[in-house]
Order: sequence, then structure tokens, then C-alpha cells
Amino acid sequence: MRIGEVARRTGVAARMLRYYETQGLLTPRRHPNGYRDYTEADVRQVEIIRDLSASGVPTRVIKIVIDRERDGNAWTSACDELFANMVRKHVADIEMKIACLSMSRESLTRLLHDAGQRLSD
Repeated sequence: MRIGEVARRTGVAARMLRYYETQGLLTPRRHPNGYRDYTEADVRQVEIIRDLSASGVPTRVIKIVIDRERDGNAWTSACDELFANMVRKHVADIEMKIACLSMSRESLTRLLHDAGQRLSD
């Protein structure tokens, strides 16, 4: 299927699909005329990339996950530990963002409450 169809089905812009390809996250086949030819497996791959990316996972980490799925034999226990450390760091970053967002939410809620109190006085 063509890039426009994949974009429509996944909600990922064609430009982003091309970016995924340049980052090695996606490797669609090519027709002799240069057009990309996506398979159902490519669509599933795009959905995984989209979801991980939307969750804040950096493309460098997504690439490692995809590469591991493609060729699990290329990994060693040292690679597993490096990857685990990257994931731990990413989880810590997410937890920090959650804490900051929670504080922001509390501050805004107090602001609204205080403003409501002043308006009713």
C-alpha cells in the first residue's frame, strides 16, 4: 500500500513516516519507480512506533527495541544491561515529569479555588 494509505490508517503524517524511515525505524519495500510499498506488518510497526513516541519514548530507544525484535541474536547480556539502564533512565524522566505536572495541577486548582473564593465575597 502507498504512504497516503498508511498515513490515513495510522494517523501518522506521511512526512513522519519518511522520518521513521530515515531513522531506521521502518523499512518499506520500494517499487522500481521509487514509490514506497507498505505491508500490513509495516502498518503494525508504525502503530507501535507512534504509540511509543506519543508516550515520550525517544526514537533512539524505539530503534533499539525494533532492532532487537528484528535480530535478537545480535544482543549480548552487556547490550541487555545497557538497554535496561536506558529504560530505567527514561522511566525516571517520566516519573519526574509526572511529579511536575501533578504540582502544576495542584497549583492551578488552588488558583481556581482562591479565585472562586474572591469572586463569591
